[in-house]
Amino acid sequence: MKNSSTDIIIIGAGISGLASGCYAQMNGYSTQIFEMHNLPGGLCTAWNRNGYIFDGCIHYLFGSGKGQPFYSMWEELGAVQGRRFINHDELMRVREVGGKTLIVYSNPDKLELHLKQLSSVDSQLITSFCKGIRVLKGFDLSLLQQKPKALMEVADLWNLGRKMLPFMGTLAKWGTISAEDFAKRFQDPFLRQAIPQMFAWKDIPVMVGMSLLAYMHNQNAGFPLGASLEFARGIEKRYLELGGQISYNSQVERVLVENDKAVGVRLYNNESYQSVRVISACDGRGTLFDLLRGEYLDEEMEMLYDGYFPVHSQLQVSLGVNRDLSKEPHWVTYLLNQPVVIAGEECSEISVKHYCFDPSLAPPGKSVLIVMLRTSYDYWQRIYGRKIYDAEQIQESGILIDLLAEFYPAIKADIEYVDVATPMSYERYTGNWQGSSCGWLLTKQTMGMMISGIPKTLPNLSNFYMVGQWVEPGGSLPVVAMSGRNIIQQICHKDHKMFEVNIP
Repeated sequence: MKNSSTDIIIIGAGISGLASGCYAQMNGYSTQIFEMHNLPGGLCTAWNRNGYIFDGCIHYLFGSGKGQPFYSMWEELGAVQGRRFINHDELMRVREVGGKTLIVYSNPDKLELHLKQLSSVDSQLITSFCKGIRVLKGFDLSLLQQKPKALMEVADLWNLGRKMLPFMGTLAKWGTISAEDFAKRFQDPFLRQAIPQMFAWKDIPVMVGMSLLAYMHNQNAGFPLGASLEFARGIEKRYLELGGQISYNSQVERVLVENDKAVGVRLYNNESYQSVRVISACDGRGTLFDLLRGEYLDEEMEMLYDGYFPVHSQLQVSLGVNRDLSKEPHWVTYLLNQPVVIAGEECSEISVKHYCFDPSLAPPGKSVLIVMLRTSYDYWQRIYGRKIYDAEQIQESGILIDLLAEFYPAIKADIEYVDVATPMSYERYTGNWQGSSCGWLLTKQTMGMMISGIPKTLPNLSNFYMVGQWVEPGGSLPVVAMSGRNIIQQICHKDHKMFEVNIP
């Protein structure tokens, strides 16, 4: 084992790992991050292909508005200083083949008027929904994350309850209804089809979608210019300036344990490094079953990875297009007349985004166009490593491009580059179980776990911690960054140190 004075080794340079490292360094701990890839950010990434930058993560970022919830945390991490954000007036549009369109405005007044124009018969339901968005404009989601639950005392819980009291009615009413359930309450046939798509996935609790619109209207859910990888690089820069160390292309093979205490890590090149503590900020299943060989599992953890919670595996087809699409809506979900089979599953809609609002992502006069679909991990895993895998990517992207030509006439002739990311791509580059793009999928069933969280420590194993999306159901960048912040608070508390932060 290499001699080292490292206080904390962190596995993974994704957002939660970088955040853990930043806050540890702020509090006087020496840290080293080991990352399997050659880039920071983990799932918060983008890739350059022939002059086009394809974004793989951020659609909106909670905490982009100065003085708004989560902003101060991003300031501490050096992520927002000098960074411009684009704030959209609408989240997306949902359009049927005949042209009828639902525009998901972030302004609740505008949205209410528009919905009632589409269906006056559903006025009462629409009024109730938009009222909830107005209420949540004042709700601070970061309240649920600001202090580790393990450290909360009676006074903390009382204070949290007092601050949340004005919102409890809205949270209770809309927190256990999915977008799909909500759609069934509408009488209008078009809205019954469109509403499940209005927040990008039908399983999302309506309360979460309402919070998104409320934050967008507050200009606290913007898109960072430069895309996801540049955003992650900002936090990497902050970590390095604080004195942290990152070893890229360094995949951890094992967490080293002595007398039920984590004492370091061993890499796949057989190099070993010692530390006082170890924080895993990488894939949860890989951590428990591979890095620790299943030796410190409890019943709850086994149940989580035995299909109890759903995960979100995604197919992303990214196109470099020699056409200016800036006059088109930036995000549209098209409802199809007839389902098409994509990767073995019937698909009744396709979601299309262009990124012309960020001129840094494509050459002048050109556009990045991205199609995103939920897909089966098993389908791609069965053919991975065989010639059929590459052929299947070409076939499925071809089907989607043919569909796009119906909505963007003659677009096929303008396509200069095609890039396909399957769940196997996500798994290969991040190690994420089943190629999940957001850890556990946030649904009405997982809402309770999102609030209570999953234990960050393991029974009978000391000096070991887990952070990130696999212990924070629903994921999202601010939540996983706060996960890193909280774990260092917890460590400081154990060491009888005052937790300190500073803003560069």
